[in-house]
Amino acid sequence: MRSSNPVFSRRGFSRDNGYAGFNAAPQAGAPAVGANPYAQGAAANPYATNPYAQQDTRYGAPQAPARPDVMTIDDVVTRTAMTLGTVVLTAALSWALLPVDEANLGKSYGIAVGAALVAFVFAIIQSFKRKASPALIIAYAAFEGVFLGVISSTVSTYISPGTVMQAVMGTMCVFAGVLIAYKMRWIRVTRRFYGFVMAAAVGFVLLMMVNMLFSVFGGGDGLGFRSGGLGILFGVIGIILGACFLALDFKQVEDGINYGAPREESWLAAFGLTLTLVWIYLEMLRLLSILNGDD
Repeated sequence: MRSSNPVFSRRGFSRDNGYAGFNAAPQAGAPAVGANPYAQGAAANPYATNPYAQQDTRYGAPQAPARPDVMTIDDVVTRTAMTLGTVVLTAALSWALLPVDEANLGKSYGIAVGAALVAFVFAIIQSFKRKASPALIIAYAAFEGVFLGVISSTVSTYISPGTVMQAVMGTMCVFAGVLIAYKMRWIRVTRRFYGFVMAAAVGFVLLMMVNMLFSVFGGGDGLGFRSGGLGILFGVIGIILGACFLALDFKQVEDGINYGAPREESWLAAFGLTLTLVWIYLEMLRLLSILNGDD
C-alpha cells in the first residue's frame, strides 16, 4: 500500500493482513515478488530475530534478519526532535526579528511567503530523492519555521496573544491522543482507512485550492471556506485529517522498525511527522483564530 505521505510513497509498502507494511518476503514456494527490501540477500530468513525490532504477533508482521544499522524508535525520536527543534528555533527568531506592525507587515509577509515557497521546494525535492538528505530536511524545517513564525506573530498581534499557545497545546494534544489511540489499537490502519483518508485529503486540498483561487481573483475569502461557520467546519475537518495522517505515519514508523529498515529511514520518518504536525498546527491556528476573532 502506498503511503499518503509523499516521504513514504516510494518506500514499497504493501498490505499485510489488511495492514500497511513494508513488502514482506514471500513464503516458501511463492515467487519472489514483493520481497522485503531490507532482507540480506535472497537466501536470508525474513523471519529471523532482529535485535532492533519486535515481532508484531497480533497482526502477523514478519521480522527482518539481525544486522547493524537498522532504524530504531530512538533514531526516529532523535531525528524528529532535531527537525521540530529547528522549526521552533527559526520560528522564534522570525517572530523576534520580523515585526508585523503596519510599517513592516508587507515586508515580513513577503519574507514569510518566500520562505514557505523555498520550504515547499525542499519538501518536493526530498520527496523524490531515493535517499534521505539530512541537510535538505533540516533546511526545509528552517524555512518552514520562518513562515510559521511570521504567521504566528501576526495572529498573536492582531487577533489574540493566547491563540498561538492554544494552537501549540492543541497540536500536542492531537499528537498525544492519536499516539495513545494507535498504541491501544483503537485506530486500525486498514486498506479501507487508508482509502478513506486519501479520498478525503484529495477532496479537501482541491476545495481549498479552488477557494484560494477565488480569493486571489475575487478578493475576500473566496468561497468562504476559511472564515465564519464554514471556516470552523473545515478547520475541524483539516485537524481530523491531520490526525488520520498521524496514524498512517505511526504505522509506517512501526513497519520500518519491524522490518529492519535502514537507519537513514529515520530521517524520512522525522520529515514525514514534521510535515503532518505543521499541517495540524496551521489548521489549529486558523480554527482558533476564527473562534477568538468572534469574541
